[in-house]
Amino acid sequence: MRRLTAVSRIAIPLAGALALSACSSSGQDNTDSLQVVNNPVAAKAAVSPAVSMKPAGQVLATSAVSALATDQQSHTLVVALAQPPSVQVYDLGSLGAPKITVPLPGPAESLSASGGQALASIPTKGVLARISLPGGQLRTEPVAGQPAAGVADGADTLVAVRDRKAVEVLANGAVTKTITGQLYSADDVIDTGQNVVVLDRLRTAVFSVDVNAGTMGEGLRAGDGAANAVADSYGRVLVTDARAGALLAFSTGPLILRQRYPVPGGVYGIAYDNQRSLAWVTLTGTNQVVGFDVRGGEPTEKYRFPTVRQPDSVGVDEQTGRVIVGSAAGEGTQVIQP
Repeated sequence: MRRLTAVSRIAIPLAGALALSACSSSGQDNTDSLQVVNNPVAAKAAVSPAVSMKPAGQVLATSAVSALATDQQSHTLVVALAQPPSVQVYDLGSLGAPKITVPLPGPAESLSASGGQALASIPTKGVLARISLPGGQLRTEPVAGQPAAGVADGADTLVAVRDRKAVEVLANGAVTKTITGQLYSADDVIDTGQNVVVLDRLRTAVFSVDVNAGTMGEGLRAGDGAANAVADSYGRVLVTDARAGALLAFSTGPLILRQRYPVPGGVYGIAYDNQRSLAWVTLTGTNQVVGFDVRGGEPTEKYRFPTVRQPDSVGVDEQTGRVIVGSAAGEGTQVIQP
């Protein structure tokens, strides 16, 4: 394991960019700057080369990882495998082998975990899977359309439904609200604890969501190819721009682009350590994971480690600071102690 000195770069603080005022989804205003998308396809991870350096830390043998998440309450790691469609639940205190494997009705595209529960979105089957932790009891809930991501929001569950361009609010498995707006696709939903934001990869933009009012508000361009997003401990949403190679920081009350920091190497996956104010991003073009301290006016690189090939997924154990990286190429799940 190694710690590298941060490389000096320039962060661009911005007061805002390409703002979009709220209007109905049926509006077709051609003057709307967010209507113009140079690449009308979702940004993808750069294809990784063969591994040239031994991955840091410990590598657990797993097939191709489609997503992973950690739950601090149960102190578990949940790893979603593409084939066979399933999740493996590990005890973060003893990572030698999975404690339980839970079959899923289809491959999970995304995972979130909190409060002793993991949510797996399965768009090919129109299903949101709830997995209790650490026991692994499974309950599935049908979702009309393609659920791309889900997150617990108090007693409610927020689900981004890609093809229906909506965020659905579920309570006890039933839809209580459907929130739509000027989305091309709803690919992720992020809850900062104070505000909710939805990520639109096709439009490469983020939009604010008022869950109580059931409305979608302002939108901002999120770089050239918004890929993944996470909330930090300062009420912001951090977004990876896979096409332009950047880490973006948005404040959310109101929605304002605060920082755009260059991160070359194929930036894609992102996770956040609330205890240490570290944003961990994966670089699939170079098989690396980088830890940035985001407390200051611009991100400061603190750590950089070699990873398994195709490190599309990343998570963090906030109790110990360990970073977990999943290989989408089937080369294992990596655990690093910075």
